[in-house]
Amino acid sequence: MREIVHLQIGQCGNQIGSKFWEVINEEHGINATGIYEGDSTLQLERLNVYFSEAHGKTEDITTCKFYCA
Repeated sequence: MREIVHLQIGQCGNQIGSKFWEVINEEHGINATGIYEGDSTLQLERLNVYFSEAHGKTEDITTCKFYCA
């Protein structure tokens, strides 16, 4: 298992980070509301590299990966 640490610091960092997530979403077929609209099985196979789905109440989740736009 690997972990990716993504930091956005300052105005420039936030602008670069925002574009990074925009590109990642597009590459994986995720629209602006977080819904998968892709057309490739490869997108689905590699979706868990940057994204993980959480179920249940937020207070029940001890480890969380999240996306901030």
